[in-house]
Amino acid sequence: MSQHVSEITHRSVASPGGRIHLVEQGSGPLVLLVHGFPESWYSWRHQLPALAAAGYRAVAIDVRGYGRSSRPAATDAYRLLDLVEDNVAVVHALGEESAVIVGHDWGATIAANSALLRPEVFRAVGLLSVPYTPRGGPRPSAVFAGMGGEEEFYVSYFQEPGRAEAEIEPDVRGWLAGFYAALSADTMPGPDAPDPHFVGKGGTLRERFPAGRRPTWLGEDDLDVYAGEFERTGMTGALNRYRNMDRDWEDLAPFDGAPVTQPSVFIGGGLDASTTWLADAIEAYPVTLPGLVSSHVLDGCGHWIQQERPAEVNRILTDWLSAVTV
Repeated sequence: MSQHVSEITHRSVASPGGRIHLVEQGSGPLVLLVHGFPESWYSWRHQLPALAAAGYRAVAIDVRGYGRSSRPAATDAYRLLDLVEDNVAVVHALGEESAVIVGHDWGATIAANSALLRPEVFRAVGLLSVPYTPRGGPRPSAVFAGMGGEEEFYVSYFQEPGRAEAEIEPDVRGWLAGFYAALSADTMPGPDAPDPHFVGKGGTLRERFPAGRRPTWLGEDDLDVYAGEFERTGMTGALNRYRNMDRDWEDLAPFDGAPVTQPSVFIGGGLDASTTWLADAIEAYPVTLPGLVSSHVLDGCGHWIQQERPAEVNRILTDWLSAVTV
């Protein structure tokens, strides 16, 4: 591996919300990597060197509200329209006209909408864990409120500013360890255990996390990185993404049912609720992702897909990139 591939560079660039922190490795066609909740650029630590070695300029950002990127105070500053424009600003700040964009979890939704709204900038899109579902149907808050019966869906639990923060922030490191474990293949609760995606009446998410179990992909040093960032920033910027789902539904009304037509790839985890609950969305890909090059569901894999199965994800991404980039 040549010297320029092995070096990781940190910097910040101007964006509509202030600035975006990014980590860059390699040279070649630009591949923009967008993380999900509750993570950071560090979620792509296994992909940056692999993509760089394959001849790409791999750039992982801290999404607005996370890490070393700006954290605007207004709750409505975290709508998808704003996050798309952050991504456009990053591409242009790096001296490029266009990029391939790849996202995981919320990052997958941000990536898909970046491709939908700014197709002249984002020429191909990779989605990890969360399938593309076009805008449509009832208001999201109404849908989530109707889930779970007596229990409360975690997305609803996250809506009220300060509520989830009060659970998480007194012990960020412990909460993150439990949350990561709850959605990892090797530590997630069994099918008969209470579902960690729901909160019992008067309860917390944390009480359903696996106690004292650490996923194999999450070392002490890795947890230190994630916890250190959220201990410094607090959780509000990250949680504000959930608090804009109704605004997104309103903002994206002109794109109701719209397909993402660029070349695309999907990678899901066979044990990940984000993939299994949205199986109908995957089946709809011939209509919603007409440019789909390949779709993969990794058996026995949980939610943190590029960290649980880095070698497989790297192989799929580099194969796909070789087919869609020049």
